Amino acid sequence: MSLRSVLLGAVALSAVAPAAFAERGSDGHVNIIYWQAPSVLNPYMSGGTKDIESSSMILEPLGRFDETGALVPFLAEEIPTVENGGVSEDLTTITWKLKEGLLWSDGTPMTSEDVVFTYEYCTAEGFGCAQGAKFDSVSSVEALDDLTVKVTFSAPQPNPYLPFMGGQSPIVQKAQFQDCLGDAASTCTEANFNPIGTGPFVVDEFKPNDVISMSANPNYRDPNKPAFATVTFKGGGDAASAGRAVLETGEFDYAWNLQLAPEVIAEMEKGGQGKTVVGFGTLVERIEMNLTDPSSDLPADVRATREAPHPFLSDVRVRKALSMAIDREILVEIGYGEAGRPTCNLVPAPELYASPNTDCMTQDLEGAKALLDEAGWVDTNGNGIRDKDGVEMEILFQTSTNAVRQNFQDAIKAWWEMIGASVELRNVSGSVFFGGDAGSPDTFQKFYADTEMYANNFDGTDPQAYLAQYRCDNEPQPDNQWQGENINRYCDPEYDALLDELAQTGELEKRGEIAIKLNEMLTKESYTIVPLVDRGRVSAHSNTLGGVVLNTWDSELWNVADWYRIEE
Repeated sequence: MSLRSVLLGAVALSAVAPAAFAERGSDGHVNIIYWQAPSVLNPYMSGGTKDIESSSMILEPLGRFDETGALVPFLAEEIPTVENGGVSEDLTTITWKLKEGLLWSDGTPMTSEDVVFTYEYCTAEGFGCAQGAKFDSVSSVEALDDLTVKVTFSAPQPNPYLPFMGGQSPIVQKAQFQDCLGDAASTCTEANFNPIGTGPFVVDEFKPNDVISMSANPNYRDPNKPAFATVTFKGGGDAASAGRAVLETGEFDYAWNLQLAPEVIAEMEKGGQGKTVVGFGTLVERIEMNLTDPSSDLPADVRATREAPHPFLSDVRVRKALSMAIDREILVEIGYGEAGRPTCNLVPAPELYASPNTDCMTQDLEGAKALLDEAGWVDTNGNGIRDKDGVEMEILFQTSTNAVRQNFQDAIKAWWEMIGASVELRNVSGSVFFGGDAGSPDTFQKFYADTEMYANNFDGTDPQAYLAQYRCDNEPQPDNQWQGENINRYCDPEYDALLDELAQTGELEKRGEIAIKLNEMLTKESYTIVPLVDRGRVSAHSNTLGGVVLNTWDSELWNVADWYRIEE
C-alpha cells in the first residue's frame, strides 16, 4: 500500500466538532498549570514542550493532528490530498487554501504572504531554527494569491504534511517578525514574548519562567469562541504541586504532564476535585550521550562542538556498556506503573515504524563490565574508577528537576558506579533546562554535561522530521545560537543518506523499514540515544472543565478554543 493511497482516502477532512457556546468569554476565567514554565512564546526559538504548547494557544498552523493522529484543517479550508488536487500526482508539491476572512489578533488580515514568510524566517541563514527539520525537504514556498500557498519539495515527498502542520510549525505574522531574520531572531524580545497570532487567546502579560496572562482574541474566527474570557497560565513548581492544585484543592483547572509515581497520583485523586486523563503516543524518556567534550577548560567556540570529541563517550563500547547496566523494568515500576513500558526505541509507535528490538530489556552488569574491559577502560589507579590514557570515566549526568527523574538518576548512578564509573548528578529547573536562552549554560541544547535525560515526541504519526533532527550539521552550536535539533551531535553520512531515501519513498512498508533502520542506528548500533521508558502522557483536569481531549500527537492544548465550564 503506498502513501499516495493514504493521501487519497485516509485524511480527516472536517475540523473538530464545535461545542455549543452561548458567546465568547461567557465562562469567565480558566487556570492552567505547567510545572515547567515557558521561557519564550515562539516554538521556532525553542524545542521545549512547555514553550511549544503555551504558544499553541496563540499561534496556529494550517492543520493539526487530532487525538487519533488524523489530519484536520485549522487555518486551511481543507487538508490537501491527491484526490482533491492539493497534492500533485508526482508528490513534489502541496497547495494550501487559507480560510477566507482570517484576521491576526491585531485586526489585520492574515494572507499567504505570512505563510511564505514563516518558511523564510525558520530557514534564514544564521538562525538555528528549533523546528528546522520540518522544512528539510522544501525547496520553495510561494504565494499564488492572497489565500493560496504552494510548497515545492526538492524531491517527491510521500509525506508532505511536515511544514505548517501541528503545534511545532505554526504561522507567524510577517509584519511583526520581518526584522527578526537570521542573527536578529533572538534579539526580537517583544515578538518572541508577545506574538500576534490567530489563535483563541492573546497575550496580555508574559513573565518568562513564571506566568502568562491571556484574554480571548477579539478577532478569533469563531465569534462564539473561546468560552473563557481570560486565562492564567502558571509555570514552575513541580509535578506534585501541579497535581494537587487540580485533583485535591481545585485551585487550577488543568495540570500538564503529571510525571509522578502511580501511587502518588492515586492518592491525589481521592481529593475528588478532578480526574486524570492518559494517552500513549511517542513520548520516550531517554538518555542522550554527548559525543562532544563539554569541558569548561575548552575555548567557548570549541566546547560541546564536534571539533572536540568526547574523551570516553566517543567509544561506542562505553555507550553500550552504560545502556546494558540499566534495568528498565525497575525504572517503569518506580516511575510510571501502568502509564509506562520499557522500550529500546526512540520511535515506539505507530507500529509500522517501531523496531522489534528488545536487546536492551535485560540488565547485564557483568556483560557491561566485560565490554569495558575489552575496550581498555580499567581501573589502573585503584580508586574504583575506570580510566584509559589518563582519562577517568567521570560522568556528569543532568536532567530537569522532577521527583521521578531524580529517582531515575539515583538508580542509574548506582548501576553505572557498579560497572566502574564515577557519576555526579545535576538537576536543573525545567523552565531553564528546556528554555532556549543562548546565554544560559544549563539548557539541554547546550549540553554542558556528559549525559542528559529527558523526553519529547513528534507531531503526527510519521517520524520523518523527528529522525531528521539527527542529520549532520543540525547540532546546536555557537554560530546558530545553540538552537539546533541534533542534541548529542551525532553525525553519520550513511544515516543522512537513509534520511534522503526516506524522504523519497512512498511505499508504506518500505518507509517503515527505513525508519526502523534509522531508529536502530541511533539506539541499537551507536547507542548515542539510550531509550528507557515509553511514557503514557498523564494530565489532569477539574471536574468543572469540559471539552478536554488529550492529544499525544500534537499540542495538548490543541483544542483549547473548545474548552468550557461545566456547572456542578
